[in-house]
Amino acid sequence: MIKHKRIDRRPHGMPLADTSLPVLAQWGADGLGTSAARRERLRIMPSAGPHNALWYYPRVTGGYLAVAWNAALIYVARFVPMLALKNVIYRLLGMRVGAHVSVGLMVMFDIFFPQDITLGDNCILGYNTVVLCHEFMRYEWRRGPVWIGRDAMIGANTTILPGVVIGEGATVSAMSLVNRDVPAGALVGGVPIRMLRAADKSDGRH
Repeated sequence: MIKHKRIDRRPHGMPLADTSLPVLAQWGADGLGTSAARRERLRIMPSAGPHNALWYYPRVTGGYLAVAWNAALIYVARFVPMLALKNVIYRLLGMRVGAHVSVGLMVMFDIFFPQDITLGDNCILGYNTVVLCHEFMRYEWRRGPVWIGRDAMIGANTTILPGVVIGEGATVSAMSLVNRDVPAGALVGGVPIRMLRAADKSDGRH
């Protein structure tokens, strides 16, 4: 159970992520979530002008100062060795961070919308993992929440895309690209991820 419910009150700061994992119902033939399920969680908007969408990021993220504040705190937290202090910093940014969450060295969270990230109790994020809540394209941009469930383990150098849900007790191998939902208790890996081992149905997470 997530105990901390901080709400970011800044302009453009309305959180997308709930404090609990959403119900997952759309699974592909390979046992992973569908691309359509992830896309349903995204807000997809056109570029704010004639140039690429990233050029106009201050208009949709709260401005330069808000982004600089987020970036500074996230950068400091990347090097902080005390896990409890890291979690305090992340909660200041509006992230939902459960009890005993362990975020490894150099982990990089989204600097535009950190308040859209939920980390369940006792989950682990390995070295240099990247968690994104945005995608800026040439003609559009997208924003979506990321949920990492209780007891989940994310291997080093993994990238997690916006709109993804990683279920309770799931394991993502190192150097993976998580572009779809991961079932509770499953082992996945690769670029993009594929199912390596399905969950044990007797583990109580289903």
